[in-house]
Amino acid sequence: MEFDLTPLPVTNHKVIPAEYIDIMGHMNVMWYIHIFDIGTRNFFDSFGFGREYITRTGMGSFALESHIRYLGEVKQGEAVTVRSRILDHSAKTLHFMHFMTRDHDGKLAATIELLGAHADLSQRKVVPFPPEILARLDQLLGDHQQLSWDAPVVGSMGVRNKNTPQPKT
Repeated sequence: MEFDLTPLPVTNHKVIPAEYIDIMGHMNVMWYIHIFDIGTRNFFDSFGFGREYITRTGMGSFALESHIRYLGEVKQGEAVTVRSRILDHSAKTLHFMHFMTRDHDGKLAATIELLGAHADLSQRKVVPFPPEILARLDQLLGDHQQLSWDAPVVGSMGVRNKNTPQPKT
């Protein structure tokens, strides 16, 4: 699997420390999730859905679904870069993915596909994104739809209830 990831924003970069390595001599699966999670926070920051927004509004996100693919080993001392791509969104949900590459050879080490929701943290309920974040998501989605390659999605997850009119039957 090879894609030109350079148009996508870098959302995390990490040199892998010894404590991330398991008995098999490569990075343990829990650290992939950790590195991708930091990428999610940074990605969300890029469209105004970060810590400041959460603190100011009492709104945040819930993870709904994820799928990770391990494509190449990552070892101690190697540097990895995470880039992020929006795949779709609705008024309440966001479908996106991260790509982790090894810096020394540029090879794809892992991907994670995620579905998340905008939530009112006081009510613990999924609610619509505010218009200003939806506008930023629309812009980002438009940019990412211009890429020359289709995202390697699993095909079983995604935005289900879009707020776009459906054809009448």
